Amino acid sequence: MHSETPYEITPTTPYSDPHHRPTTVQLPVILPSEIPPGVDWVTLPNGVRTLAYTQSTPTPTAPAAASQPIPAWAKTTALLAPTVGGGIAAAGIGLSYAAPGLIAMSQALWSAAALVVAAVIAVPVLLRTARRTTGSGGGSGSATHITQNITATGLFGRANGTINHH
Repeated sequence: MHSETPYEITPTTPYSDPHHRPTTVQLPVILPSEIPPGVDWVTLPNGVRTLAYTQSTPTPTAPAAASQPIPAWAKTTALLAPTVGGGIAAAGIGLSYAAPGLIAMSQALWSAAALVVAAVIAVPVLLRTARRTTGSGGGSGSATHITQNITATGLFGRANGTINHH
């Protein structure tokens, strides 16, 4: 089991012989926080517990799992992450530099929108007033009517038509 050769540790005190031991032994009190690393409580072959230097046994490590290849989607995502982040950062910097111009452009767009709305309302009103003044002031007062009659025979027949001015 153990490959180490056991050595008997005999202290140089008269307490090593159980027959010469006094009835009350005043043991020093040591708190666990005061024990330095590499020192631990050990029991000697004669039953006495004492502090001694111990060799730390290496903890058995779990065998490393076989490495698996990294999926392509993970590589692509890892490569795109800094690019997307850099693009967002560049866009933010560009917007911060362009903010005064964007504010001026938005005000100009509101002015242009107001101009278009005014034109849509004003042009028909102006056209109506212009027709009323020209229609009532001059001319014969009657409008010309044009009628057109178109006739065709068959599906691909030639069409004939007449135009009448009244």
